[in-house]
Amino acid sequence: MMQQYLRIKADYPDTLVFYRMGDFYELFFDDAEKAARLIGITLTQRGSSGGNAIKMAGVPYHSVDGYLAKLIKLGESIAICEQIGDPATSKGPVERKVMRVITPGTLTESDLLPAKSERPLLAISVASTKKQYSIGFAWLSLSSGALKLLEIDSTEKEFSHQLLQECERIAAAEILYTEDINQPEVSALLASLSSKITALPAWHFDLAQAKKSLQEQLGVASLSGFGAEHATTAITAAGALLRYTQATQGKNLRHINSLTLETVDEFIGLDAVTRRNLELTETIRGQESPTLFSLLDHCRTSMGSRLLRHWLHHPSRAQEQARSRHHAIHSLGQSDACAALLSSLGNIADIERITTRIALASARPRDLAGLRDGLQQLPTVRAVLEQCQPATPLLTQLHHALATPIDCLELVQSAIMAEPATMIRDGGVIAAGFDAELDELRNLSENAGQFLIDLETRERAETGIANLRVEYNRVHGFYIEVTNGQTDKVPERYRRRQTLKNAERYITPELKAFEDKALSAQERALVREKYLYEQVLQQLTPHIQVLQTIAQALAQLDCLVALTEHATRHQWCAPHLVAEPILSIEQGRHPVVENQIEKFIANDCQLNTERKLLLITGPNMGGKSTYMRQVALITLLAYVGSYVPAASATIGPIDRIFTRIGAADDLAGGRSTFMVEMTESAAILNAATEKSLVLMDEVGRGTSTFDGLALAWAIAKQLITQTNSFTLFATHYFELTQLPDTHSTAHNVHLSAVEHQETIVFLHAVQDGPASQSYGLQVAQLAGIPNQVIRAARKHLAELEAHSIQSTPQFDLFASARTEAVIDETEHPLHTALDEIDPDSLSPREALDALYKLKKLAQST
Repeated sequence: MMQQYLRIKADYPDTLVFYRMGDFYELFFDDAEKAARLIGITLTQRGSSGGNAIKMAGVPYHSVDGYLAKLIKLGESIAICEQIGDPATSKGPVERKVMRVITPGTLTESDLLPAKSERPLLAISVASTKKQYSIGFAWLSLSSGALKLLEIDSTEKEFSHQLLQECERIAAAEILYTEDINQPEVSALLASLSSKITALPAWHFDLAQAKKSLQEQLGVASLSGFGAEHATTAITAAGALLRYTQATQGKNLRHINSLTLETVDEFIGLDAVTRRNLELTETIRGQESPTLFSLLDHCRTSMGSRLLRHWLHHPSRAQEQARSRHHAIHSLGQSDACAALLSSLGNIADIERITTRIALASARPRDLAGLRDGLQQLPTVRAVLEQCQPATPLLTQLHHALATPIDCLELVQSAIMAEPATMIRDGGVIAAGFDAELDELRNLSENAGQFLIDLETRERAETGIANLRVEYNRVHGFYIEVTNGQTDKVPERYRRRQTLKNAERYITPELKAFEDKALSAQERALVREKYLYEQVLQQLTPHIQVLQTIAQALAQLDCLVALTEHATRHQWCAPHLVAEPILSIEQGRHPVVENQIEKFIANDCQLNTERKLLLITGPNMGGKSTYMRQVALITLLAYVGSYVPAASATIGPIDRIFTRIGAADDLAGGRSTFMVEMTESAAILNAATEKSLVLMDEVGRGTSTFDGLALAWAIAKQLITQTNSFTLFATHYFELTQLPDTHSTAHNVHLSAVEHQETIVFLHAVQDGPASQSYGLQVAQLAGIPNQVIRAARKHLAELEAHSIQSTPQFDLFASARTEAVIDETEHPLHTALDEIDPDSLSPREALDALYKLKKLAQST
């Protein structure tokens, strides 16, 4: 047996082999030690091999899923090795074979998968010529059968950023790439991700073989129908992905029957920093709630929750798609259909993943019962949709997609019991009346009870033994039990089967004949039921595409109903998406924060071609970051197709949303807090366009005052003069509030607060103009800084303010004025006035007066 195990293990050196032995899966040698350490099972040893003790650890086969889930979560892969031979006829070890390999990216079992998120498998291929790169992505959600491709042409400068951004967007559980890839930076980038990384031989990424594999999988002669024939790098990745999936599953992947070619400009760009800062599906601290997803997820099906998560991370740039959802939400809200739809959707199982398990022949009896119950809800759902007015193209499309597949429904209705057993091996799955042979075998087994009662009555009468009993147990089968005081009445035809302390057990020829017949019928019924169940799965295979269409339609409807319910409950409004460059929000609110506090102060935001950048000042805790985030979230929700938390919102084209908010370091990557800040700022300045929405908070705070001020000023000016993005720029550098004086598209706004008896009250209202101060000491006092420290700080602050202009010749306001006054005329009056000023000789009041006169002179000349 160990020789057999070692031969199998040799084919899976880096995978934990679960080797079936009777009612257990056993692990041996290093696998046993590793599994015992990771999942806390007992490590033992038995016998020896090559002079070394054989270490063993095992888990019961009927509870293996829980252990697999733990190992998968830890990034391990498992080869499931089953007995395929018959122990009764095998000579030597029973034949065994690895039936499938479970990896983090190839999960389909409901017990192993998170219900509300996908765990895709991603393959990456990279082709390069000189300093140009082509990056091919192919990813597959095996649990749904969705296969997607993306190809990006990149420069050497953009390569790393684009590769990392797409990997973070796809969020794969497992990434495949060639083990001899000639770009070492790819390996380093992939290693920084949380995904499991699997290296494959280079020949897996062969273009000719990849095309052939894709065409065979999709049943087409060409990929032109999918628009993918020229995406050769992505096709190469898809070929490796399919080969890996087929090898691990060991089954026909019939549910993978289409592919989608995405483009880099299809969705609003959201990098990993932006997703984290906006807390779409995970808080900054890594928690699942409160987030935008947890707020909106009123979905009644897991399919709907997964699709809603996808929508939040992949808002389409296409305004028409978002408008169609807005119209559907309006119709659902007007028709008051949500309550009825929520009730029906709540009775629908995860048809998407059940369909996948049908295709892989791994569906369990209760999966089919769930499918049946879900399909029975479709007529009710369609009836409600018919009543929705006004009718919209999207709701009409969903109505058509939800037509009941009669043949499929009739099959599962007739074949599966109302409440089937969990596993087919236990029997009690196939419904009565579906198969005459099974019914007959069951009758033989089920009628045993009455036969035993009749036999017991007859034997008592014939023998005169009043307490004689006819019974059955699994170990000894059927028997007649007589107490010791009555054994002298036992007739000759009784044969002793077992002796107990107080009784004897017997068998008769008649009872033996019945036992053989009844037990045989029970075993044959289980065999017959297993055969019929497999036949039902095969008969369901032709319905896979229809079931996938129904699952997708139900998921969309579930999302729309969830968004409608939330919008109605919280008085959200329908946004207007327009072609003009504008971002106009009236009385906007942060969707998550307003749900967490008693009273939220709503604020406006006006951005257009003449008002591109808002310089936001105000106290810490005054609401600057909340205000900025709510603008981004309202914009994102509008393009998702949701209503938004505002009195009104008019939003033009948006291609990307960027954020630079908060302080965080990357010690493992060797980056300080300031380095992270500058890296994020660089990504924005290099990638933002005039259609982007940029949020920048406290840029330049991680270095010296003058370095930080100079950087913040230069970054803001670049965004105003070159990038032309819609920008919200929060800062405590009050020197930046002078930018609107020289750049007409920049405007000052501030978050208001009032001071009362050395304490501060935050009003959270956005008002025009710059703030008068930052109230840092007051906020520190609220935080619990000792009073003596606050008093000392106030005293030192007064001294600093009194000498601020004289003590900062390196970057005084006059030097800034000279920098701005770039005029070709060397004898211009402004130059002359500047040259006549000696800032070190001026008092603070005299300096302010001089600056005011300079400003007037600049305006007049």
